[in-house]
Amino acid sequence: MLMCLYVLIKIKILMYYFFLQIPGRCTDPASEKGTCTDNFLGYCDDLPYSKTMFPNLLDHRSRGDVEFSAEYILLSVLDNLLQGECNPDLRLVGCAVLAPKCEKNKIVKPCRKVCETLRKSCLPAFDAIDMAWPYFLDCDRFFVGEEEGCHDPLEKLRVNVEVTPEDLTPQGPSTFISFNHHSYRQMVTILKKTAAKCSHIAKTYSIGRSFEGKDLFVIEFSTNPGQHELLRPEFRYIGNMHGNEGAGYNGWTNGRMTAQNIDLNRNFPDLTSEVHKIMKVRSARVDHMPIPESYWWGKVAPETKAVMKWMRNVPFVMSGSLHGGDLVVSYPYDFSKHPLEEKMYSPTPDDKVFKMLAKTYVASHPKMSDQNTERCGGNFVNKGNIINGAEWYSFSGGMSDFSYLHTNCFELTLELGCEKFPTEDELYPAWQDNKESLLSLIEMVHRGIKGVVKDEHGNPIKNARISVKGIRHDITTAEDGDYWRLLIPGVYVVSAEAFGYSKVTKKITLPASMTKSGRVDFVLNRVEIKKRKFDSLIPEDIYDRHDPLDSYDPHAQQGQRERGEGEDQSQDGEKPWWWSYFSMLGHNRPSWLLKNN
Repeated sequence: MLMCLYVLIKIKILMYYFFLQIPGRCTDPASEKGTCTDNFLGYCDDLPYSKTMFPNLLDHRSRGDVEFSAEYILLSVLDNLLQGECNPDLRLVGCAVLAPKCEKNKIVKPCRKVCETLRKSCLPAFDAIDMAWPYFLDCDRFFVGEEEGCHDPLEKLRVNVEVTPEDLTPQGPSTFISFNHHSYRQMVTILKKTAAKCSHIAKTYSIGRSFEGKDLFVIEFSTNPGQHELLRPEFRYIGNMHGNEGAGYNGWTNGRMTAQNIDLNRNFPDLTSEVHKIMKVRSARVDHMPIPESYWWGKVAPETKAVMKWMRNVPFVMSGSLHGGDLVVSYPYDFSKHPLEEKMYSPTPDDKVFKMLAKTYVASHPKMSDQNTERCGGNFVNKGNIINGAEWYSFSGGMSDFSYLHTNCFELTLELGCEKFPTEDELYPAWQDNKESLLSLIEMVHRGIKGVVKDEHGNPIKNARISVKGIRHDITTAEDGDYWRLLIPGVYVVSAEAFGYSKVTKKITLPASMTKSGRVDFVLNRVEIKKRKFDSLIPEDIYDRHDPLDSYDPHAQQGQRERGEGEDQSQDGEKPWWWSYFSMLGHNRPSWLLKNN
């Protein structure tokens, strides 16, 4: 399971039959005495209770009725539709209606106050995608007051974020984080409690769900959490890519695989081998490379897809992937430029930048910077405790290579200790060893140049290409036209160009004394396309090309079928873009989600 660190309807009353015909008798469901049963709903398995009852509050009479209902499908895809907003709170509150709490063979309804608070905070997210508030989240119909004995479906989350007066009292260098090995739920608790303590600068959200249905949580720290700020670079740390970066003593490879038997750091698209093939072709693009169609023929983990989609959505500049098993900083490429060479130095066009970043991490680490060859990780002392990944050992499908070749992000692999299974008494010293290095690496996001690319009228230009002469790796501008280009000190010729605009070139000097990015803005004028050649440019945005990742829903149920032949497609063009998510329901699609109904 991969944990990432940075770490909703005009009401339409549904009519039901009041009597159920069963061979041999007629009965009134209201007179039937239900019994508590185990909750087996996959998307509702983390409710603060384990017993539910059928019929539920929507008169679904079996688990099958629920799982094939529009309401349940909505909960499975809503987090993706809302881009992580209101999750998992919204899903849990909806689950409390679909799988209501059962005690002593009676249904206990969720609290109205919880529903009202959630509706107030989440309704803007529904409005943003032109979706009506779901009828089954009507706070007056399916929820009751505390005086009626309601329950809080967000009970576990509230425990997770509870902050006591003692937590807010300064007590020297102590921390509320317990330095021991954490379960998934305990990690979620830590993230949410941290966000609660720092609510003005922190936010947690999910980028998708794992193969086992667990949310892949992120915690974001920013002066404006959840929003990209102009010229503010974004950095990510990813931890727990492998399950053996934690407790256990059963061997080097145990715990690397997911529940699907997939090593996530071998599961990303192999773009590196393609680069090695085309490097001799002068006009060939070797950055922002598309995902090969053949990649989707293999088994791709939902965790991998979720992270790739996250990478596309956020304009990350730098990243660190945290691992264990050695004491060294590895940098791309990880896949050898000669397929038969398992240990061959295979540098990227930005090799000098990667070395600068790697050395920065080592310099602040007391053990990595130690020249004692007898210590842990002594094998890398003669290389300054940094190494090109392919020179260490070659492998394809790694996340760092994909990050560099598909996005703007420069990623390092940080091997934080020789013990792949450290004991709990080793955890706090390991944190002390790495804390300053982790902070120092984040600060390096301000090296090089940054700026904004606009047209002659002051409008930002998205996906303009920033090129540096002599370095065959371009980066592109973000949604607001801003960019960041990591560079070591020196003299450079930098160009900005975009399809349909003029090309502008500037000569810059970055002195060794610089500790923050130099500001280099560009203004591009519109030109007649026929008057210029764009040999190195692709007219359309590479991410606008269709590939399976574009339509991938990190929260959708497995095996949802495509629209079959003969199904009515004529009216879908008039519906919101999210209407296709319910195509499997045919004519039973949830029209109650349409605002004009």
